[in-house]
Amino acid sequence: MLRVGNLERSIKFYTEILGMSLLRQKEYPDGKFTLAFLGYGDEKYHTALELTYNWNTDHYDPGNGFGHLAIEVDDVYLAAEKIQAQGGKIIREPGPMNAGTTLLAFVAYPDGYEIELLQAKT
Repeated sequence: MLRVGNLERSIKFYTEILGMSLLRQKEYPDGKFTLAFLGYGDEKYHTALELTYNWNTDHYDPGNGFGHLAIEVDDVYLAAEKIQAQGGKIIREPGPMNAGTTLLAFVAYPDGYEIELLQAKT
């Protein structure tokens, strides 16, 4: 779960930039928050990302204990290219990791988090 300061912007990022689908969303007026679940397929078979939007909070600091989310992609170079074409910001260009051969790239998320794109192993 990630807390977000702007739910519409976050949903747009995950759906338009990273290609996820909005799986479900529900408002909780008594608690003054909204939950949105996004992913690449049915939650029965795929992992979902939960976004929490607290209605009276427009900003969160990522904190120093959280590193990043990682998403496996078929082609890290193509994925980075598509993300940039959609207006996403690549903060670490695709290429091998500094201590190995795994291909990866990093995308900036509007709320300050980072998303790692990992090349699928063949």
